Amino acid sequence: MGRTDLIKWIPVIFVICVLAAACTTVPITGRKQLSLIPGDTILSMSYQQYDAFLKEHELSHDQKAAGMVKQVGKEIADAVETYLKQRGMEKQLRNYKWEFNLIKDDSVNAWCMPGGKVVVYEGIMPVAGDKNGLAVVMGHEIAHAVANHGSERMSQALLVQFGAVAMSEAMEQEPQTTRQLWMAAYGAGSQIVILFPYSRLQEKEADRLGLIFMAMAGYDPREAVDFWQRMMKKKDGKSPPEFLSTHPADDKRIAGIKQMLPEAMQYYRKRK
Repeated sequence: MGRTDLIKWIPVIFVICVLAAACTTVPITGRKQLSLIPGDTILSMSYQQYDAFLKEHELSHDQKAAGMVKQVGKEIADAVETYLKQRGMEKQLRNYKWEFNLIKDDSVNAWCMPGGKVVVYEGIMPVAGDKNGLAVVMGHEIAHAVANHGSERMSQALLVQFGAVAMSEAMEQEPQTTRQLWMAAYGAGSQIVILFPYSRLQEKEADRLGLIFMAMAGYDPREAVDFWQRMMKKKDGKSPPEFLSTHPADDKRIAGIKQMLPEAMQYYRKRK
């Protein structure tokens, strides 16, 4: 290989080195994932975007439902923190500032940003039905955050949009595009459609971890089957709810959840 050919390969070699160094491990599953964005940057941006979202949207006036969201969220978060601490993995949730809010919006949707910033929309509450159904939703969304799926998707999106560029540089060059990528990566109602290679894998991983997390908190993971069946009926021949657009539910998914239940049931302790 001549000197000229070697120079041509330098950008490729650089990217390969960056990708090789920028890997983290998903708790419980052990899967390696791409993570180009420093944790401090992720949390800082998450808190900023979450606060901005809350300023732009009205909180629910249904105090009972809002209280249920906060209670279920806290119980799942406590269970996850205890589990990781017992296994010496507490740094996974370092500097998390859990927050659970119910938004006055008929959208059938929910999401969770890094640092434990959770949003549930009023429209999904009738589908959840009760605390167990809500635990399915919140366990799944919290699993996305704990597994760093948003960071992984954001890293993939940055590579596609900007190449191997630092997050700070991307924000300075294209702040609006970066914010849109961020909101899309966390399923926060963006209209931008982005294809992520691991989306199916991430959903399956969040299903598995979500069942385990809700079981740790004392919620029956078997309720997940009924929840997803209700969610499928919500389509009723119309365009799917927003929650389904980013969390595709079908017979195969429900069958997969049924296969995951024996593992999740090992963590289940019925609430007193």
